[in-house]
Amino acid sequence: MADEQVLQDEPHRRVVRIGDTVRRPLHPWSTSVHELLLHLERVGFPFSPRLLGIDADGREVLTYLDGDSGADGWGRVVEDAGLRAMARLLRAYHDAVRDFRPDATAGWAACAGAVGPDELVCHGDFGPWNLVWRGSEPVGSLDWDYAWPARPVHDVAYALEYVAPFRDDQFCRESLRYPAAPDRRRRLERFAEAYGLSSTAGLVDEVITQQEQVGRRARALAAQGRQPQVAWRDAGVLDEVAERVEWSRAHRDLFE
Repeated sequence: MADEQVLQDEPHRRVVRIGDTVRRPLHPWSTSVHELLLHLERVGFPFSPRLLGIDADGREVLTYLDGDSGADGWGRVVEDAGLRAMARLLRAYHDAVRDFRPDATAGWAACAGAVGPDELVCHGDFGPWNLVWRGSEPVGSLDWDYAWPARPVHDVAYALEYVAPFRDDQFCRESLRYPAAPDRRRRLERFAEAYGLSSTAGLVDEVITQQEQVGRRARALAAQGRQPQVAWRDAGVLDEVAERVEWSRAHRDLFE
């Protein structure tokens, strides 16, 4: 077998590249995620990895998507071109799964399998770090482990938390690669427009709602002994989620 190139090496999650494939550990709900990936392949959605199977070591085998990802993604959404392209990719994904109703007998991450009448299978972790970039264009989407049924606006709100962003000016400059304080209202409007929304009414509340939902899911996964959520809980990271919710409530005038 070809040499392994380590892409992520954490105690709970070792991800490697072998040739043109990526090998990743499985979760109890991975069969539901695999249903989703197979559906995306069937409908010709070009921005997701293809599922190739399970290897002899019990790891899922996916096609490797070539480009920049992880921390490189933050700088790609600072300018309007990357911000709008990210929104368009999200809309393309939602269109691809609009009528998808999986069996999902294994459920999802801290969530049952049923998809409600006003829901679809959201990506659940749609941030710039989980996209594969070539220049200002995202050409792929990674880490589908936290897909789950929700209203489409959940993914929009999740993305907006990080690309509007719902963070203070110092954090934006020091950690998110903004040269100056971002015009959050304008960025929220441009993302929403590129996604195809006719109005931004209610989006701030949706961001706060998804912050709370994601926080509850992380705590539920920690209670089940899942990583990295256990480590986040023990390090106090999940307490910071509540602080972010309060920041969003206190600074909503920056977005509306």
